[in-house]
Amino acid sequence: MKILIVDDEQLVRWFLERALGKKGHEVILVSNISDAEELLKKEKFDILFTDLKMPEGNGALLIQKVNEMSHIPKIVVCSAYITPEMERDFKDKGILTLKKPFKLAELEETLKKLTPFN
Repeated sequence: MKILIVDDEQLVRWFLERALGKKGHEVILVSNISDAEELLKKEKFDILFTDLKMPEGNGALLIQKVNEMSHIPKIVVCSAYITPEMERDFKDKGILTLKKPFKLAELEETLKKLTPFN
């Protein structure tokens, strides 16, 4: 699977790249919303992992833009700022969440939900 990681925290990008790469996924990393938007216009991704709060923009706005595209990847929001209300709202929209800091086991469980046959 082709996965796009959008997070301003280098450690989070590194962790996700290593964990997902070990599973055989192609992982592309960006640190801001504008780079993510450019890539999403040019390439198709199966999964998008995005932070919510970044210096340059808001991951929720990125999700809105993604939902207007012709190819919509599965989305996972990775953030320390996820409230129970936000989690329910995301779930209702088919978006999974990972609250930072998360453990490898939590990431693997989320990945199983996204790719139940892998």
